[in-house]
Amino acid sequence: MGHTPHELTEDFPDKVEKIHELKENDAHFAKLFEDYHVVNRSVHRAETNVEPISDMAMLDLRKERAQLKDQIWAYLSD
Repeated sequence: MGHTPHELTEDFPDKVEKIHELKENDAHFAKLFEDYHVVNRSVHRAETNVEPISDMAMLDLRKERAQLKDQIWAYLSD
């Protein structure tokens, strides 16, 4: 598994404009986006051993990131 950050603009390149619009105009989406960014950075720091964590903690963070991404995708796919 790679250690590349899963940035939303890279994962959804055709939705960059919609992401920006929703961040500006939808407080719930903006919170989801920020929460995703925080969790994603934590995963990346753990994967690169900048801030090592247990395997279980890593699994929990990855699950949380996936759940947030699913919620964000629900917004973007409307």
